[in-house]
Amino acid sequence: MKKWRVAGINFDHLHMGDLLREVYNHAFAEIVGVCDLDQNKMQSAISNFNIPNNLVFNNLDKCILETNPDLVITCPATADHANYLEKISKYPVHILIEKPFAPNTSEAKRMIESMKIHNKKLAINWPLAWYPCHVKAKKILEKGFIGELREVHFYDGNRGPLYHLADKIEVSEEEVEKKKKDSWWYKKELGGGSLLDYLGYGTTLGTWFFNGKKPETVTTITDKVPNIEVDQHSITICRYGKYLSKFETKWGTFSDPWTTQPQPKCGFVLVCEGGTISSYDFEKYISIQTKKNRDLEKIDVDELPVGKRSPVEYVLDCIENDKLIEGPLNPEFCLIGQRIVDTAYQSSFEGKTLNLING
Repeated sequence: MKKWRVAGINFDHLHMGDLLREVYNHAFAEIVGVCDLDQNKMQSAISNFNIPNNLVFNNLDKCILETNPDLVITCPATADHANYLEKISKYPVHILIEKPFAPNTSEAKRMIESMKIHNKKLAINWPLAWYPCHVKAKKILEKGFIGELREVHFYDGNRGPLYHLADKIEVSEEEVEKKKKDSWWYKKELGGGSLLDYLGYGTTLGTWFFNGKKPETVTTITDKVPNIEVDQHSITICRYGKYLSKFETKWGTFSDPWTTQPQPKCGFVLVCEGGTISSYDFEKYISIQTKKNRDLEKIDVDELPVGKRSPVEYVLDCIENDKLIEGPLNPEFCLIGQRIVDTAYQSSFEGKTLNLING
């Protein structure tokens, strides 16, 4: 592989630090520039990855023109996804954008359209796509020995988006309370709330498990906490034919799943015609129950293959070998998940069941 040049633009989402660490540790990639209007947001990355001052920018165009990246990683607030993608896609660069896809379907389609000018790759990173347990669950489904998938049950979240920084560095309760007032995570107009933060995980990977199948109707309810304008808990019911699936998001779990799994556990339970699969975040096994064997059977997960172990490695491998971005990172595929999220958001506002919005 050639030495791939990667720039990080907009640090609104804390996952930027994690993604740049992947670049920093990649044998055939280098960080050639970082850019944000607020220098303080970049400071941790500048220090962690020894980024010199001449590679630190507060102007997007200057950053791209002077560093000439092959790939741009961008992590703006949800409401700004389309705006930043349009600005970046004016240049012939591939783009990896952190989840969620967009604040709504029309913005997501706008993002897809903006990438056509230079025919470059766009990938939307859903971190759950890199959990070996969920990849193993998908493989089991594809083998078909427990029959057709009928229901997806998803529960996921964490203590809250301000309780941790990049590399999962923890933040004190006092600091969290101080930051809530000014954080985009808690502002409706900027795409805050647990529904927009986590529902796309469930609906995008759920659509992946369903092989692209779409629900007919969506019903969503969210919590109503005084003095907080965004939801911190949402429950979405999707009807697929005669079967129901449930997608639940939560800020305020008793523990973060990457340290200690809360109860309920974060992850997926998949109900098929002839059996069930539980696939919980960070666990080293999945559990299967079948009609023939009612006792839970634990199956160890597989180590992910080189080129498919993490988002940066995967995207660079697709660029190097001119392969399509596939699965939960593929924009057209993510559009289905986005349509479900949009319908859920509108359902929670209207307080009623809605047909899946048109794509």
